[in-house]
Amino acid sequence: MKARALVAWNVLRIREERGIPQEQLAYDADVDRSYMNGIELQKNPTIDLLERMAKNARRPYV
Repeated sequence: MKARALVAWNVLRIREERGIPQEQLAYDADVDRSYMNGIELQKNPTIDLLERMAKNARRPYV
């Protein structure tokens, strides 16, 4: 599973399990609600960047 899908699935699952509205989670995280929605809909390119960084960090740099 790609990082973006995994993050989206976990954020949505945990938020719903705890009964937290998306607007409230966005407010508490100090992000716009549309940004939070993008994370849950797998439309956040930052997660892709983090995944690429993690993969590249495993490579030897010699």
